[in-house]
Amino acid sequence: MHIEILTEDKSGASIVRRLVRQICDAAGSDVDIAVRPHKGCGALPHDWNEKPPRYAGALLDLLPAKCRAYNKVYGNTDACLVVIMDSDNNDPAALREKLYAVAHKYAPDLRSVVGLCTEEVEAWLLGDHQAILKAYPNANMDGLDDYVQDSVCGTWEQLCKIVCPDNYEDVLEIGYPAIGQYKAKWAENISLHMDAERNISPSFILFKKALELAVKKPGPIKGVFPTHHTRSF
Repeated sequence: MHIEILTEDKSGASIVRRLVRQICDAAGSDVDIAVRPHKGCGALPHDWNEKPPRYAGALLDLLPAKCRAYNKVYGNTDACLVVIMDSDNNDPAALREKLYAVAHKYAPDLRSVVGLCTEEVEAWLLGDHQAILKAYPNANMDGLDDYVQDSVCGTWEQLCKIVCPDNYEDVLEIGYPAIGQYKAKWAENISLHMDAERNISPSFILFKKALELAVKKPGPIKGVFPTHHTRSF
């Protein structure tokens, strides 16, 4: 199976590639994976049918057009389109349904799986305490224990306080775009030790169930959307 993964940016690409590989290996699926980072999240166009602006580079700006293109190339094949992004301040359930609606409308002959990190991708990192401690043995354990998994609390800032206990205030003041380099480094270091089976992030578990169903079920399907139970449509 071929899996095309669309992400917001490069910082989450290493996490996504490693976790998707683990999930597929555990499911007994032989897959090749391509991760396509974008220049931020962006926003879905008002008219999903319109052609994106010439220099558009954000994930949501391009999503309808990319779904149309992927359906032409991979429709009715043993392939899967995976969209992974942060929910930020959006309601995760509403955003997830909207993304599936785009995929179903413009890539109807292709499997589609949506993964939404509650608030930010750092929620998935914080879902694996062992990985954090292996990557950062001097991590602030009190801060890690106090974090409420998948809470909307300024997730990357919480991770910063945990992995940089001695200088987190200085790091927090750096701001963007420099902080992006720190976030990418944390993601790379922690993801090396992550185990998809022990991750306790609810948003990651939801994504994991959807991907497992997509790679285990033969033939093209029109999206996988587990909530409290699993259904596909």
